[in-house]
Amino acid sequence: MAPQRKLIVLDRDGVINYDSDDYIKSPAEWVPLPGSLEAIARLCGAGFEVYVVSNQAGIGRGLVAAEEVERIHAKMRAAVKAAGGCLHGIYYCPHHPADRCACRKPNTGLLLELKAAAGLKSFAGVPLIGDKPSDLELAARVGARGILVLSGKGRETAAELPSRATETFRDLDEAVTVLLGEARA
Repeated sequence: MAPQRKLIVLDRDGVINYDSDDYIKSPAEWVPLPGSLEAIARLCGAGFEVYVVSNQAGIGRGLVAAEEVERIHAKMRAAVKAAGGCLHGIYYCPHHPADRCACRKPNTGLLLELKAAAGLKSFAGVPLIGDKPSDLELAARVGARGILVLSGKGRETAAELPSRATETFRDLDEAVTVLLGEARA
């Protein structure tokens, strides 16, 4: 019997890197959160496939060009690689929220694209780590394991939640420590 694939899906802004209400518009503005790159490297070292799924409405709002977002992602990939990790894929929605597209989180379009590209059967139980309500709602819609981090907009999101039933961690590093502990158990 083939070993089961271990996957994890991460939001970008507020989880891997600092977020900005003015959007991350250039590689210079993309700054990793403390411990995030090392956490991704630890996941990769433990055999996880790491994917990023992100809303990038700055493109649809005309604040940043898609080519610049690609340069930001190239910087992120290089930084993850320098830390010893690997990103298996980056999927993002470039649309304005008013476009009502199928890919803007919490809609499932980006995960359906990832699912097809990676040959997945389902997202059941796959950790999906984010800092916004749209991340948690997306996880619920596809049966993934929604995990909230308090970095980025996470504290505001936690204050909005009706209960503390959502798994919540200080940041990506703490969430990864727990997930890797479970994987070893």
